[in-house]
Amino acid sequence: MKRIAAMLLLAAAAPAAAQQPPAAPAAQLPAAAARQPNFDNVQIRVERLAPGVAVLFGRGGNIGLSYGTDGNVIIDDQYAPLTDRILAAIHTLDPAPIRFVINTHWHGDHTGGNENVARTGAVIVAQDNVRRRMSMEQVVRGDHVAPSPAGALPVVTFNEGVTFHLNGDEIRVVHVAHAHTDGDALVYWTHANVLHMGDTFFNGLLPFIDLDSGGSIDGAIAAVESGLALANDATVIIPGHGPIGHRADLVRYRDMLVDLRSRVRQGIAAHRTLDQIKALRLADRYGPPDGFISPDSLVETIYRSLRAPPGPAPR
Repeated sequence: MKRIAAMLLLAAAAPAAAQQPPAAPAAQLPAAAARQPNFDNVQIRVERLAPGVAVLFGRGGNIGLSYGTDGNVIIDDQYAPLTDRILAAIHTLDPAPIRFVINTHWHGDHTGGNENVARTGAVIVAQDNVRRRMSMEQVVRGDHVAPSPAGALPVVTFNEGVTFHLNGDEIRVVHVAHAHTDGDALVYWTHANVLHMGDTFFNGLLPFIDLDSGGSIDGAIAAVESGLALANDATVIIPGHGPIGHRADLVRYRDMLVDLRSRVRQGIAAHRTLDQIKALRLADRYGPPDGFISPDSLVETIYRSLRAPPGPAPR
């Protein structure tokens, strides 16, 4: 922890004059992102959640923002082509440069702007496994994702957690293991009572649990329980995807995951095949068949997760 604190202090001392927006986005996009429509018409919407705390919606993971006298801290940064628009939106609240970027996990829709924002002088912070996975080729839903450029990698990493004392708040970053991936972090503003769940919470959507990146159904449920332990009825909760939620939304999400895990586990215990379990249509009542994650896909993920728990993180 002393080493982390020292690195953060050194990084924070970088001259503000050196922090200029990039001329053009240059970070690599994963293959899945490259297939998406262009970003020309994407608009960044800002919603204030509490004094000094906001969320930005665009395309990709929702961005949390801490702003105030100590500078700007963002949680995730979406895709590289959106960086200039994201910075412009942030500057409508606070013209100060970005001091820190906290990545909730490694996926490109949350880290695609890392290299661009780092060029402005920001320090990228993430859990140890985020840097490991970004440093080597990965596979996401069958797509091969090339290693990220060196400039996009987190330069400060932690194992279990780290706390930022900025903008009149204590921003606690807590690792949750083998959830959406093996490098997920929850980010909690203790005074503002705002919680960013990253992709451990898809609000109003069926979740993506990335088994290839060390995710698991058991860890996904445990991560939600960790979020519920931090939250109360007044907590504003930022999901990785979907609209702003509250504790009741997170409870419903937890209950869905627990129900599906129980029913799939019962099918396995009854020696049903995956196709037989899918035929039960267990997840249909929780989401549409044509969403990013279909009911069949979620059931298969839970089945595979229960049959083969996640292994160790890459080295």
